[in-house]
Amino acid sequence: MRIVVPAGGIGGARFLRGLKKELGVGSDPVGEEPAITVIGNTGDDITLFGLRICPDLDTVMYTLGGGINEEQGWGRADESFTVKEELAAYGMQPTWFGLGDRDVATHIVRAQMMAAGYPLSAVTEALCDRWRPGVRMLPMTDDRVETHVVLDDEAGGRRAVHFQEWWIRHRAALPAREIVGVGAEDATPAPGVLEAIEQADAVLLPPSNPVVSIGSVLSVPGVREALERATVVGVSPIIGGAPVRGMADACLQAIGVETSARAVAEHYGPELLDGWLVDEADEGAAVDGIAVRSLPLYMSDPEATAAIARAALDLAAELEEQRA
Repeated sequence: MRIVVPAGGIGGARFLRGLKKELGVGSDPVGEEPAITVIGNTGDDITLFGLRICPDLDTVMYTLGGGINEEQGWGRADESFTVKEELAAYGMQPTWFGLGDRDVATHIVRAQMMAAGYPLSAVTEALCDRWRPGVRMLPMTDDRVETHVVLDDEAGGRRAVHFQEWWIRHRAALPAREIVGVGAEDATPAPGVLEAIEQADAVLLPPSNPVVSIGSVLSVPGVREALERATVVGVSPIIGGAPVRGMADACLQAIGVETSARAVAEHYGPELLDGWLVDEADEGAAVDGIAVRSLPLYMSDPEATAAIARAALDLAAELEEQRA
């Protein structure tokens, strides 16, 4: 079975861990084609301190490779912050974005490889050679795409900041007037992305942020069109009218979408989604043209997450059989 998972952030990484458990996937043996291909969001990427930082790619890689800080869901386990403290002592900006010492090593390797001319997809493959995540990790594009957020400024006009500044420095508390994927219109899918979708038995959308994680992947020309030809089952990131984690509601508000499981499914649309899993708290949520199933969706432990992954796979198989 070949599964494709467009993913970003903590929700995507933890769902993938449950999917691996359900499929019995460990670290991929050399030469064996992995059962799961991840198309990682790179819209969150940012260049700071001369380093190219790819938060979502690294969160998935660390989580599946056993190096994640489990308590916070991002960054490295057993981390120290000497470099961050030294940068602050020099007055280096920004101070609102901190890199751990172990994490810095990853970014140095990435920066050096990219400076030598390697595309992000090749760099990601090289980094994964160390972590052995058990999946094939592909960035959504090798081109530079960055998510920016348009805000009101003090003079009554508008200003744009990088998504990371809005998310981390301001905790998404400043109302977003618009969310823009800078560079997305001119980007092309990374090598292997479209082929993986075309060859997939199913595509699963994890409970990642629908606007700045999954939405960024869909913004790359050609990706959504390819997904619309596949069997796609999504897992709602909204339970009982609130995000399971993070501040996805602020992102949904910025694009005029209600914070509900039904509204997110409608946002994706029946052209993309064939099936949609919602929590029991949202049982009865119906969406025209999309098969909706309800079950407990809190990823409280690996077993619960594996059960969610199994339900998504079962629904995908059911819908594929109907299609045939």
